[in-house]
Amino acid sequence: MRYWDAVFAFLVATAVAALLTPLAGRLARRIGAIAYPSDRGLARNPTPELGGLAILAGVVLAAVLWVPNTIPLERAHGELSAGVVHTWVVIGGAVLIAGIGAVDDAIDLKPLLKLIGQIGAAIVATAGGAVIKGLTLPFVGYLSFPDGGKELTVIWLVALMNIVNFSDGVDGLAAGVCAIDGGAFAVIAFNLQGATSSAAVLAAITSGAALGFLFHNRYPAKIFMGDTGSNLLGYLLGVVAVIGSLKTNAAIALAVPLLVLAVPFMDTGFVVAKRLKYRRKPWKADAEHFHHRMARIGFSEVKTVAYLYLWTLMLAGVAISLQFVPYKNHKAPGHYHLGWSLVMAAILLIAAAASVYLVYVLEIFKFKILKGIQLRRVDPDTSEHDIVEAVERDIETGEFEAVKVPEPHE
Repeated sequence: MRYWDAVFAFLVATAVAALLTPLAGRLARRIGAIAYPSDRGLARNPTPELGGLAILAGVVLAAVLWVPNTIPLERAHGELSAGVVHTWVVIGGAVLIAGIGAVDDAIDLKPLLKLIGQIGAAIVATAGGAVIKGLTLPFVGYLSFPDGGKELTVIWLVALMNIVNFSDGVDGLAAGVCAIDGGAFAVIAFNLQGATSSAAVLAAITSGAALGFLFHNRYPAKIFMGDTGSNLLGYLLGVVAVIGSLKTNAAIALAVPLLVLAVPFMDTGFVVAKRLKYRRKPWKADAEHFHHRMARIGFSEVKTVAYLYLWTLMLAGVAISLQFVPYKNHKAPGHYHLGWSLVMAAILLIAAAASVYLVYVLEIFKFKILKGIQLRRVDPDTSEHDIVEAVERDIETGEFEAVKVPEPHE
């Protein structure tokens, strides 16, 4: 039974990554792969990178022991053959992107060269059989991509690599989010594909390797994963989503990865949209990610990461609920159980409300209160209108100072 394979693979990947991360840090110091404080990250001291090499080692060793050479894919609508994924070709793509990331950590490659490397790794994955051949969309039905599946898969994988890379800006954030998301994909893949799912085992391995690295990357971080790790984890999560949830007949196939990965997706979407709005290069680092904005309104790094972990857990829980809450009547396609449908609707409503709270209230309402305190300490006659204008100006430009509630004795 693959349930136990997933557990053991998770534990081995965790242990290997945890044990080898200090060695990766020593190597980084020896070759000069050091991250220095910058506008993008919240690190205060020079920190070695290359932690992704330890993640890669955990993934490869656990895969050798528990993932078969080929992973059969579930048959989809209208396909004569579901095909297989050749594990070691896909792992070869993981080694390739980790190697490119390591070079970038050491000598800082140009964005175009990094993009070419990401595309190359994604093409290797498609050559190994990790291809989106079709999707089943709610209320739409099955959409087949017999000719464009490889191109769509490359876009998906490159997007995931960059999304994880963009979110890696505060101690423990990317590693923790990827550990949560990998675990969620493992549960979902087992439910969709049964107890023999090798995709679930690969997801568990990804989760374990990220967790093992997190022991050294939590605040205050002793080492960063660098592009070596962020590109690698994005690649692996993208592959797992393709072979574990996208490649299925389930009507919620597309919703699953989008929910599981919603936090990094929204973070990257918000940042890229703002960069385009102000005619900045989309790949140009800045300080507009969720964690930067939360830091500017007074959150500590630990509290910032805790909130984003909880948000990720909540949305991953929604994705899992879509699998396990029996709101659909499988004996009568197109029909739903009223009671369970209301339960599912309540779960979705709570998740949506909590997400709005985190995005809007924490960033704007709380900032408005703190900004008001700050302005009124300078001028007690500051009006509400003046506070609103100051907040809108600061939120729009992103150029404002961190504020905090004064201590009672101040």
